[in-house]
Amino acid sequence: MTPFTERVLEVIRSIPEGKVMTYGQVAHEAGSPRAARQVVRILHAMSRKHRLPWHRVLNVRGQIAIQDDEGAQLQRFLLESEDVHVTDELTVSLADYQAQPEEG
Repeated sequence: MTPFTERVLEVIRSIPEGKVMTYGQVAHEAGSPRAARQVVRILHAMSRKHRLPWHRVLNVRGQIAIQDDEGAQLQRFLLESEDVHVTDELTVSLADYQAQPEEG
């Protein structure tokens, strides 16, 4: 595992319940601000194995980025179970729910 991957896992684990981060914010906190797509790949490959709170990571617009309806609805359910409001457009208000680095 690369040092960047380890830092990404650490950042994702630090997202508090009821808060979210964007892929870009995770990349920035892990030390590589332009690596948002790499964060997506790491989440896809390692979420289950490392029991990451993958559902707390959204795209830059605060939207659930999963393409299949079943996966998107699971992410929505998990966020709502943490009292995060998700709109019908599968969007979360980053102004209300975005984690700040000092929170994690």
